[in-house]
Amino acid sequence: MMVLITYDVETTTPAGRKRLRKVAKQCVNFGQRVQNSVFECLIDPVQFAELRHQLESIINSETDSLRYYFLGNNWKARVEHIGSKTSYDPEGTILI
Repeated sequence: MMVLITYDVETTTPAGRKRLRKVAKQCVNFGQRVQNSVFECLIDPVQFAELRHQLESIINSETDSLRYYFLGNNWKARVEHIGSKTSYDPEGTILI
């Protein structure tokens, strides 16, 4: 399933900046960054449960927020890209 994960983490304190880095690191482990605080994750339900648990254990629910957008199995028909940055194929090979 394709899940779009967005987050907003308070960064006015050193602890907030640390949480921001941790959230981004966890998202990178499961998906591709498409904007600063937005990740596309092509994952199965077990991976999603693991990622969700990790993210929700990192954030401060009083000051931070997470959003999960489930694009479903027909996600290719629902994603459009317009603008300067090139798109990528999440099912393709990514060279580092």
